[in-house]
Amino acid sequence: MASTNDLKNGMVLKLDGGQLWSVVEFQHVKPGKGPAFVRTKLKNVLSGKVVDKTFNAGVKVETATVDKRDMQFSYMDGEYFVFMDMETYDQLMVDRKAVGDAANFLIEGFTATVAQHEGEVLFVELPAAVELVIQETEPGVQGDRSTGGTKPATLETGHQIQVPLFITTGEKIKVDTRTSDYLGRVNS
Repeated sequence: MASTNDLKNGMVLKLDGGQLWSVVEFQHVKPGKGPAFVRTKLKNVLSGKVVDKTFNAGVKVETATVDKRDMQFSYMDGEYFVFMDMETYDQLMVDRKAVGDAANFLIEGFTATVAQHEGEVLFVELPAAVELVIQETEPGVQGDRSTGGTKPATLETGHQIQVPLFITTGEKIKVDTRTSDYLGRVNS
């Protein structure tokens, strides 16, 4: 148990009959009249739904223990992603649903943060940006356009993103894992 005065971003709360909610933002409010309160933005750990919730200041809330570990992605086994704990060398099979959009950027050897609660994998988190090789893209054609042109490119993971026209097959680029945006070339 913790008090609403102790809330921090990233803290996981157990609310509404055991559902897990992660604190995205919080703000302590002390109005001129009336008691102080805490305004929060909470994200459901499993569904990703974001809600605004207000608590009275000092109210006790139940916290959940979430174990976050850096694990290395090893290989795919059917619908499961197999991760290896780099400290114990234990292997963990993670369902595609728990991996979510991170699956678009995972290649063997990548390190990801795997979050677990009571033995159940909640989510897999990648760094904000990863470096991947362009597996296939059409040659860029210079032409008449009013804005900087882009074209589709397939990454080595099979995920397709938009890249500038000057990018060629085989180049290594940096990609934002949250938005699938091209961030730039990687100089080898």
